[in-house]
Amino acid sequence: MKLYIETMGCPKNLNDSEGAAGIWEASGNEITEDPADADAIMVNTCGFINDAKQESIDTIFDMARFISESVGNGSGGERKLLIVSGCLSQRYGDELADEMPEADIFIGVNDYEKLPQLVGRHKAMMAESDGKAGQTRMFSDPYGSGNCRFEEFSARKTGENPYSATLRIAEGCDNCCAYCVIPQIRGGYRSRPMENIVEEAAKLASKGCRELILIAQDVTEYGRDLYGKLMLPELLRRLCRVDGIRWIRLMYCYEDKITDELIDVVASEEKICHYMDIPLQHISDNVLRAMNRRSTSESIRDTIGRLRKAIPDIHIRTTMIVGFPGETDEDMDELLDFVGETRFERLGVFAYSREEGTVAGDMEDQIDEEVKAARVDAVMRLQMEISREVNEAKKGRIVQVMVDGTDEEGAYLGRTCYDAPEIDNTVIFDADRTLVPGDMVQVRVIDAFDYDLVGELVDTTEEEENESAK
Repeated sequence: MKLYIETMGCPKNLNDSEGAAGIWEASGNEITEDPADADAIMVNTCGFINDAKQESIDTIFDMARFISESVGNGSGGERKLLIVSGCLSQRYGDELADEMPEADIFIGVNDYEKLPQLVGRHKAMMAESDGKAGQTRMFSDPYGSGNCRFEEFSARKTGENPYSATLRIAEGCDNCCAYCVIPQIRGGYRSRPMENIVEEAAKLASKGCRELILIAQDVTEYGRDLYGKLMLPELLRRLCRVDGIRWIRLMYCYEDKITDELIDVVASEEKICHYMDIPLQHISDNVLRAMNRRSTSESIRDTIGRLRKAIPDIHIRTTMIVGFPGETDEDMDELLDFVGETRFERLGVFAYSREEGTVAGDMEDQIDEEVKAARVDAVMRLQMEISREVNEAKKGRIVQVMVDGTDEEGAYLGRTCYDAPEIDNTVIFDADRTLVPGDMVQVRVIDAFDYDLVGELVDTTEEEENESAK
């Protein structure tokens, strides 16, 4: 059977889809990149905030319509199956399945190992009942007895050229922020054994991977449950010894666990990108307390100061949530002042999404959607100016760029070490030779925009002359 996977949401979901694809192929089946060629279509959903939920629901119905219009077009001449997986499926379970009779199979985030078996069983039931098998549902409890430790995927499919790949180091979360449903979906924090992480990194490197993107709900919490202390610095040291890896990128770092040891490792190890994703969410102590965040205004400023002192060129990515219940105009002014003063190199902002089953969802003083939208706009307008000024300062510099591909006009698209794929800035440049994704080249920045840079390829001789002149 051939399976097509449509992935919604964050890099952690992409990692799940790669695991599902590997498990599917290991069972003797095939993965296809063309839904028209598939016998089954799986939508790996996101269920974090309302916009993501709606996008996932819309995609499920889009695929249902596609299947209804292509009945009998599977490789076996049978109707294509529709599978729903991921966070939305895990979170709403039977309720979602009841509302979507168009879908055949629903599974949660902990059930990808069972996917081939579930599909095979469902196909057998269809054959026995003249194509009317009802629904198959499987939602394993993330807090169940089998989920007290990290569960490894038995296989993973990363594509033909995995020059940049995520590396999951933990699952679940214990932070219990007031607005977040992730612990309910993914369960408690479970660190992955260090030797398994390093082994996978070496396998990825052997396939041509040059960039490792470390992911978890909170990478800075790594190791406390498994080893009795925070072990991210030691993990990074070991990953830096893996031959072939050029960049190691840190995503989802919690400010209260960014230790001096971690900062020292990032500063001293050449392979670790001078980039750190730190979702701060706010700066007002009133809002931070209401969010049940462990950070304070003082600790946030101190951590940013320590990072920039030890690593002068570090690019900090953060996210902010505006419109949280009870957020006042004064809280918002404080946030705007902080963004203006701190000048984050990368920043995203979200309007607070009221989620059922969360502490914040039951809070009073919920804020009007129009007010939220205005506050998002205010932060983004300010950040756009900052981003352009940060980019303007790079004009004339020579930067190392990892090639990601080309645009419609044939120009090359790439990223610096300060940019995560599909999240941050892009470098657009021409080249007089053929490049492929994963190539690393030197580019001189000749123009700058709000979120992108334009450059020209630097030949090897000029690059060497610039290095000797430093």
